[in-house]
Amino acid sequence: MKLPRNLGMILLAIWLIATGVLSLVSLNIPGLGVIMAILAIASGVLLLFGK
Repeated sequence: MKLPRNLGMILLAIWLIATGVLSLVSLNIPGLGVIMAILAIASGVLLLFGK
């Protein structure tokens, strides 16, 4: 399966939307901080390598 060229931007957009929604809605989901951190790191790495 071929990854889209702008996968880093897609992950960044998902992270930004999720961060905004979660700051508006108070949800207590266990492990959410870890998931958001992993998503941010993955999008940063993909943007850095130009994928």
